[in-house]
Amino acid sequence: MEAAPERRPRKDATRNREAVLAAADDLFARREQPESVTMADIAAAAGVGKATLFRGFGDRTGLIRALYEARLEPVRRAIEEGAPPLGPATPPLQRVPALLDAVLCFKLDNRHLALALEETGDDSPYGARHYERWHSTLRALLERIPGPTDSHFTAHALLAATRADLVEHLVTREHTTRERMRGQLAAFTAKVLDTPPPE
Repeated sequence: MEAAPERRPRKDATRNREAVLAAADDLFARREQPESVTMADIAAAAGVGKATLFRGFGDRTGLIRALYEARLEPVRRAIEEGAPPLGPATPPLQRVPALLDAVLCFKLDNRHLALALEETGDDSPYGARHYERWHSTLRALLERIPGPTDSHFTAHALLAATRADLVEHLVTREHTTRERMRGQLAAFTAKVLDTPPPE
């Protein structure tokens, strides 16, 4: 007996999903307080019923996670299969700071969304799929660099400098510019790797 052909999502379901992600993206970008964005707000902005959101994403955390992963996809591709300095052909001493800079820039460009995901309280941010990818990639690179004795912890420590709540604090409370933040992270990374500081 032949297996039933795989069902493709209906066109209206695909349109609804795209509309919901676009509406959520816009709301999180415009609201200063991520927690103020509700499922009702997103449904109204997308022109769909709340039931559509819950069927498609499960809950608010599932929706935020789906949007975050969609926005992160170009960065993921650049890290996993792209050209230097992010891609896998890059020597570890150049790739580690490039990866951290890419993560920081992503957080800066999507800081309200990233903060919303970290603030969901649903589970540990360290168990998120994107975090595990970053951590495992960094750890593998650090194991190829003489110096750091605990690549597992060092990878966590380096990624901690890019947390969304820290980025939000530096931007809103300390008024740190994007370029200064990138320079500070590059200098910190160089110190951890025991390489010359960036110019």
